[in-house]
Parts: sequence; C-alpha cells; structure tokens
Amino acid sequence: MAFIRTVPVDEATGDVRAMYERTQASLGYVPNYAKVFSHRPQVMAAWSALLASIRGNLEPRQYELITLAAARAMQCSYCMLAHGTVLRQKFYSAPQLTKIAADFARADLTPADVAMMAFAERVVRDATAITDAEVGALREHGFPDAQVFDIAAAAAARCFFSKVVDALGALPDAAYAGLEDDLKRELTGGSRPISRETPERVAPA
Repeated sequence: MAFIRTVPVDEATGDVRAMYERTQASLGYVPNYAKVFSHRPQVMAAWSALLASIRGNLEPRQYELITLAAARAMQCSYCMLAHGTVLRQKFYSAPQLTKIAADFARADLTPADVAMMAFAERVVRDATAITDAEVGALREHGFPDAQVFDIAAAAAARCFFSKVVDALGALPDAAYAGLEDDLKRELTGGSRPISRETPERVAPA
C-alpha cells in the first residue's frame, strides 16, 4: 500500500520486474519500498550503487548503527525496522538492541559508537549547525577524516531514502511483525505502522 499507484507485482515487466526480482532475491519477497520506486526503477538502481559505494567503506555493524540513528532522527519506522532487523540478526540480542533503539547514549555501546550515532543524528536534524569541534570529537574517538566522511555520507544518504518512502506512504513490510514485542515497539516509533498485507513475490517467468 502507498499513496501513489504502483506497478503491480504480477504485471511488472522489463526494468521494473528486474528491480522486483533483485529485491526479492535479497529479502525473499518484493518489499513495499521497491513498489514506490516502480515508476523510476533507474532511480533505485542509482540509489543502490550510491549506497554500495558508501557502505563498502564501513564495518557492517557501524553502517547499521549509523543508519538506525539517522532513521530514528527522522522517525522513519520502515528504515528503523529494516536496519534494526539486521542488527538483531547479526549483532545484538533483543534486549540489547531495544536499549540502543530507545536511547543509544545510555545503552551498552562504546563511547566511539555513541559519538558516531550522535553525529549521524546531527547530520539529519541540522547539518548546518555542526561545528569543527564536533568533527574533532570524532577524531578523538579514533575516526580519521575519511571515516568522518563515511558517517556523514551514510546519514545523508538515508535522508533521501527515508523521506521518499515516508512521503509516498510505503508501509514497513509485514515480515517485520515477527520481531520481539519490546524491540518492535521501539523500532516502530515513527508514523508508519507495519503493514498487515501479505508480502508478494514475483512469479517465475
């Protein structure tokens, strides 16, 4: 479901079908976010290339924490659930991640992780207010300038994606409903509830 008409999964052809198939190969179904890009699959392709160029410079856990912080600052349920799920599956227990999602500054994270996530939040909320001293604080936590760029780029890139899916009314996929209740509540703090529609799949050609 979205605010705009999208190309139905069972009617997709050409580049749209290829996009649906790529996202299905990764997730096991066609996610709602892919559907809102169905009018412009070339934008999704460009976004995916940009994201790959950014995330390839970060440790996976770092990238997911940065993205969670950025999505949290935007109150984007979809992105909080998506990247929270990755963190839950690969890095943290449900209680640990629930604390991080609720208030990362008081969770059991290293000072460097907290500084990194706080900087990502600053990028989202008011990048114009960031000072040289704040960048210097990241350096003091062991982040060289190239990594400071990576943190800023990951947070800024998330703004594009989160704003598009929220502006067009894409609901988080029903697959996220299986998360632990407390964690799910923290990750759905945005304005979009989890969809109740069964995820769709592209039928074999």
